[in-house]
Amino acid sequence: MLLRRRSRMLGVVLVVVILPVLMSAAWAQSKYKTLHKFDGSTEGSAVTGGLILDQSGNLYGTAAFGGTYSQGTVFELIPRSNGGWAIKMLHSFTGGSDGGIPLATLIFDQVGNLYGTARQGGTNHNGVVFKLAPNQDGSWTESVLYSFMGGADGAVPFAGLIFDQAGNLYGTTVEGGGSTNSACYNDRNGCGTVFKLTAKSDGSWSESVLYSFCSLDACRDGATPFIAGLIFDQAGNLYGTTEYGGNLSQCDGNGCGVVFELMPNADGSWTEKVLHRFSSINSHGGLFPLDSLIFDGDGNLYGTAEFGGAAGDGVVFELTPIADGSWKEKVLHSFTGRDGYAPYASLTLDHAGNLYGTTFEGGAGGAGVVFKLTPDSNVEWHETVLHAFYDRPGAIPNAGVIFDGAGNLYGTTYGDSDTTFGSVFEIMP
Repeated sequence: MLLRRRSRMLGVVLVVVILPVLMSAAWAQSKYKTLHKFDGSTEGSAVTGGLILDQSGNLYGTAAFGGTYSQGTVFELIPRSNGGWAIKMLHSFTGGSDGGIPLATLIFDQVGNLYGTARQGGTNHNGVVFKLAPNQDGSWTESVLYSFMGGADGAVPFAGLIFDQAGNLYGTTVEGGGSTNSACYNDRNGCGTVFKLTAKSDGSWSESVLYSFCSLDACRDGATPFIAGLIFDQAGNLYGTTEYGGNLSQCDGNGCGVVFELMPNADGSWTEKVLHRFSSINSHGGLFPLDSLIFDGDGNLYGTAEFGGAAGDGVVFELTPIADGSWKEKVLHSFTGRDGYAPYASLTLDHAGNLYGTTFEGGAGGAGVVFKLTPDSNVEWHETVLHAFYDRPGAIPNAGVIFDGAGNLYGTTYGDSDTTFGSVFEIMP
């Protein structure tokens, strides 16, 4: 399942004015290198999630399909002394009780175990949260922490996980939650959830639902957190996005998406607050945020929206807190097609305050770009395209990028599922 829905969305995006290509983006002479091309079979195919690094410089990620049972893999890339990289398969999903089709970026715990989600499989065939533990012989053992039942507890986890300081896990599901609102665009009883997993003394984990979306009239609280995971602020509040909801009078009756905050209460419950409802009335704003947010040091939030902006091709946005408790949206960059189109993924912030990300399509090669946004002294932002993808050897970056300690960027491509099956790449400054 390719994570693109352009055919479903085209009728939603107001009027996209066809303009001459605006050559406002700079083009960098970056050093791009493909570290590994997936074979589409035993190694996996369709690398939708991002990467994480361990302290030894090894990279870890997931492939949505392929592997021994064609249900996806977890892989490790190990740098060699000759400059190449070796791939090691940590787990091939069966699509049964262990899960299948992992879409999200992994996380580590403090002792080196990996955690992630798979969108299907499990005891109830509604997806799982899993753990991979390394063994002394170099192999890894998978265990399922939770199998979603598909009702009020949630269903179909697309996004990755985060830990709190006590070791609890938090994540989102695209479906489930129990809402019967007709705006839930599926047959799984709900518009998605925010959930928490807590480890018990016997080694098992218990799930609790912190919030079920579409619980307010007209889904003004949001609906369907797509590949959007969660982030914490320093006070322990959670932040995220939903693809739909907010105001169902707009965007073909689906709503254009929201940014939300969840605040913990003394009794253990959580209260949701919508920080921003995206609007099709303002054609220069963003529409349909799909992925996670990031904070800067001043408490501002940054994210991407798949569509909207001056040309309708997606935006990078900032949300700034106002003294009265509201938040103000500012579009930092509107994509124009040649400089990128349809930004899916979350952003990365460097120490100098520059933003980095990817677009799913567009660019000189039509298969997406890696971009950098740099603020000037007037707090205006300027885009530089670090790399434009063509069909080969990589195509279609679906996830964001990460830095290593030397300032190199690493990311993944999905591939075209015909001649290319995904890749891992490096961009050197």
